[in-house]
Amino acid sequence: MTELQRELPTLDELSLAEKIAQLIFVRIGSNLPPIITVSEDEERVESLLAECPIGGLLLFNGQWPSVATTLERLQRASRIPLLVGADLERGAGQQIAELTVFPHAAAFGQCGQAAEQLVQDAAATTAREAIAAGSPLVFGPIADVSTNPKNPIIATRAFAQTPAEAARFAAASIDGLQAAGAFATAKHFPGHGDTLQDSHAELPTVDRPLEELQEQELPPFREAIAAGVSTIMTAHVRYPAIAPTGMPASFSAPILRGLLREELGFQGVVCSDSLLMEGARIGFDSEGAMAAAAIHAGVDLLLDVANPAEVVMHVQGEIDAGRLDESLIDEAVDRILALKKRIPAATDASPISNESLEAGRKLSARVARSAVSFFSGADNRPTLSPGKSVCVVLFKPFNLPTDPPEQPLATAVRERFAEYEYRELGPQFSAEVAAEVRNAAAAADQVLLAIIAKPAAWHAFGMTDAQRQLANHLTKGENVVVASLGVPTILADFPERHTKVCTYSDVPASQMALIEVLRGDHSAAS
Repeated sequence: MTELQRELPTLDELSLAEKIAQLIFVRIGSNLPPIITVSEDEERVESLLAECPIGGLLLFNGQWPSVATTLERLQRASRIPLLVGADLERGAGQQIAELTVFPHAAAFGQCGQAAEQLVQDAAATTAREAIAAGSPLVFGPIADVSTNPKNPIIATRAFAQTPAEAARFAAASIDGLQAAGAFATAKHFPGHGDTLQDSHAELPTVDRPLEELQEQELPPFREAIAAGVSTIMTAHVRYPAIAPTGMPASFSAPILRGLLREELGFQGVVCSDSLLMEGARIGFDSEGAMAAAAIHAGVDLLLDVANPAEVVMHVQGEIDAGRLDESLIDEAVDRILALKKRIPAATDASPISNESLEAGRKLSARVARSAVSFFSGADNRPTLSPGKSVCVVLFKPFNLPTDPPEQPLATAVRERFAEYEYRELGPQFSAEVAAEVRNAAAAADQVLLAIIAKPAAWHAFGMTDAQRQLANHLTKGENVVVASLGVPTILADFPERHTKVCTYSDVPASQMALIEVLRGDHSAAS
């Protein structure tokens, strides 16, 4: 990207329609059906740029290195430089294949005295890779406090269960991201950690008194602001103690203009969570009405808009009718242009070499190994013998279209056991399959029961009745290890006489770490 292409217009040089368009971010690529890569989506986005001068892109399902060249071409096609962002809570590899994937945030919280430095190092790695790919805006870290064990969408995505720890790690992540040149985003303001619902699918409520919100939910955001975070993302969640009208935070002026701007003093960009989520759409009859309400409440950046031209037309109509003040648009555009002025040039990015990718892999493996925690049975001692036969059963709570044909756990087992039986069971399986698994477990010298227990948008996690029934049968035997690849709370359902262990994540490094620790392979992460 040349310096000429990075020049920005002034506010006075933009028409009203162009100013409104600068607030709009659309997605490129998708990991939801129909699945499409960033490069495959290039033509559609280029056509959109000719129709509407949007402010930026929300990236899903990129492939390295093609994603970088795709984004370079789109930057050249856009009269106004685009700001590109992505959900990279777990590293650039979360959205860009072949780049580094780190364990969920909760895993870092188990790493002892080294945790804060590991958070910062992982964030710096994420920033360098994201910038090289052309996506300097990182929608992370999570600043939510995981206070509700029944929360279906935050859980292992949060660093900690206490405000102080969550604040400390969020600040470390922000420092790591922004020192390396990326823009960090603290989310989901004013706190999504105490909900019982997933805001992707419905509109949650946090019904705590204001004093408790101040003590439990807000400290990480205060710390994020003190750390100079560039962006704060809103929650599609209701907080009656702050906004008695019942409007979710994304559309509440008392929360965004009152609490965030005036009380906490945040001067950066306020970004909505995805406006495709059900928690945002409830109560609005059009995307344009939803966008206008968000702007009025104090949102600067409208994330994940489906029909940008329609939104521009609606918002412009609201201004023309006197129902929305144009000064609110100007203030938001000023903030977004100020952020764009700081976009690092591609020539400033460190190249992604095989050596840097290997360093990222080793860092991820170190975090994953450090996070493995025993809750009963052996204490950091080998509990699976490589010289004995093993039956490994992996339970998945749901099937995602982007899932690999087989989980990385299978590879870890094959590489480290001479005699094994490996089975993956999704939410539905036949009685015949259950019988086969019972027989395989009965014939093995040792059994590993692994459960993926992680949050994912639009999916509840846990075990189905059929999975739980089969798991209960398997744990009646001897020499059984029960492992959670996610939240530790699910382990409470199993007998204390068995070894129970938690990895706090199901990413490939965490699945490999589980087998390495249980087998006693202490050199694997070096």
